[in-house]
Amino acid sequence: MKDTPKHQGLRNQLVAQLKEKGITDKNVLEAIKKIPRHLFLNSSFEDYAYQDKAFPIGAGQTISQPYTVAFQSQLLEVKKDQKILEIGTGSGYQTAVLCIMGAKVYSVERQNELFKQTSILLPKLGIRPKHLSFGDGYKGLPNHAPFDSIIVTAGAPIIPKPLMAQLKIGGRLVIPLGEQHQIMTLLIRKNETQFEKHELGEFRFVPLLENKN
Repeated sequence: MKDTPKHQGLRNQLVAQLKEKGITDKNVLEAIKKIPRHLFLNSSFEDYAYQDKAFPIGAGQTISQPYTVAFQSQLLEVKKDQKILEIGTGSGYQTAVLCIMGAKVYSVERQNELFKQTSILLPKLGIRPKHLSFGDGYKGLPNHAPFDSIIVTAGAPIIPKPLMAQLKIGGRLVIPLGEQHQIMTLLIRKNETQFEKHELGEFRFVPLLENKN
C-alpha cells in the first residue's frame, strides 16, 4: 500500500492532462490529485496507473479511464454532504473520487468478487462511503432514496425507471446510454414527472447488467 512522491508526480501530470482535455471542476481535479489510483489496480498495471486509460479489474469489468471519471464527476456538480447513489462500485475509484469531493456515497455492485475487494480496500485508504452494497443496480436503493444525484458507471440500454424515481427534484442523473457505444446522458429532474435531457458525447463502458452475480 505504498504511495510515493513518484506516484504523486504522475498524478500531477495526469491532472494537467485532464485540464487540457477540458475538465475545469477544481474539486474533481483535487480529488484525482489525491487518490492513489495505482492501489485500485492489479500490481502488474502499476506502472501505467496514471495514464489516461481504462484497465481490467476482474469479473470482466474495468476501471474507467480518469477522463471519464472526471467528466462524469464534473457533470454531477457535487456539493458537500450531498447524497449520491453510484451504480457499479467496480474498483471503488469513482467512489473514492466522490467521497473525497465531500459526498455521502451509496454504492451498489453486482459482482460479488469486486464488492468484497472494494469493501476491504476503501477503508484501508481511509475512504468511507456511507453505504456499500452487493445487489442489482437496476433497482437502485429505494430504502435510502431520494438522492441528490445518481451516477451510473456502466453502459445502459435504457434508463432504469427505479433510478429516475429515486432522484430528488432538481437532482442530476448521469448515465452512459447505448449498447455498443454509449452517449453520456445527463437528466435533470424538473418536477414529479418531467426531466430535462442533455446528450454529451460518445463514450465506451462495460454493459450494465440486471441481477447480481
